[in-house]
Amino acid sequence: MKRPAVVLGIESSCDETCAAVARGPQRILAHAEASSLAQHAAFGGIIPEIASRAHLESIAPVVDQALRRSGTAVRDLDAVAVTQRPGLIGSLLVGTSFARALSMAWGLPLFVVDHMRAHLYAAFIEAPLTFPFVGLVVSGGHTTLYKVSGLGREALLGQTRDDAAGEAFDKVAKILGLGYPGGPAIERLAQRGRPDAFSFSCACEGSDFSFSGIKTAVLYKVAELKRTYGALARETVADLCASFQEAVVSDLVAKSIRAACRARTRVLAVGGGVAFNEYLRRRLREAAPAGLRVLIAPRPYCLDNAAMVASLGCRMASERNGR
Repeated sequence: MKRPAVVLGIESSCDETCAAVARGPQRILAHAEASSLAQHAAFGGIIPEIASRAHLESIAPVVDQALRRSGTAVRDLDAVAVTQRPGLIGSLLVGTSFARALSMAWGLPLFVVDHMRAHLYAAFIEAPLTFPFVGLVVSGGHTTLYKVSGLGREALLGQTRDDAAGEAFDKVAKILGLGYPGGPAIERLAQRGRPDAFSFSCACEGSDFSFSGIKTAVLYKVAELKRTYGALARETVADLCASFQEAVVSDLVAKSIRAACRARTRVLAVGGGVAFNEYLRRRLREAAPAGLRVLIAPRPYCLDNAAMVASLGCRMASERNGR
């Protein structure tokens, strides 16, 4: 039996500089990261130039840290994998350029990974991979449904027509003065609010998503409440958060479960930063009918990370080598 491929993964698509080493797709030996999030918080969002400079400063130490933590020498590696798209151009250039340099210097094959596909397969880092499955990638930049019949065979079922779910969380948090990033703040306050306090909805038929309208609805509701009552009470902010989260999560759950049932698959896999949200995770599992298994990426692999890149790189290496 051939040994699993050992792959160094590098992720730099946004503000996180990450590196990880995997021995096969389900065994992450080590993961290291450096975040520039604190530098962006004052601006209420990611500033591409700041992110790029931070990657330049961090990428070499982060890769070295991942290798040392895993106890892996260069001679132990079979390949390098790196996120090539989508993402911030400058950030991606730092990661891909560094990975290509390592590949050439070490004489190792280089696998370029689609960031969306890495999120799609992150649910299988700690679970056996089975085809076919329906996958939901839900993050700050993407909200997309796929039917996956094999590695590299992902058919688009639905996607957002405007804002992604995570983007809507951030924008609503900004409207409510909760800071950046908005997802954790809204989830925390929603636990103290009433999900039926306000009537919000995500009006988009079919398998596509739309979250721009609900963001605008919250904006108008906040303006109305301020005109009537002045500053918003803490209880009102909590109710707004709970009602907004309820509408978004209900839409994600209903369309994902329906897509999986229509595709007649036994697995619904979920990944991306918004999948970190506990309310979404619970609702997905509660809504799944008998015979449908819901696999959600473990929390460490929901946000941008290199473990999912290294894991997918191992699958790509094994497929190429016929392992």
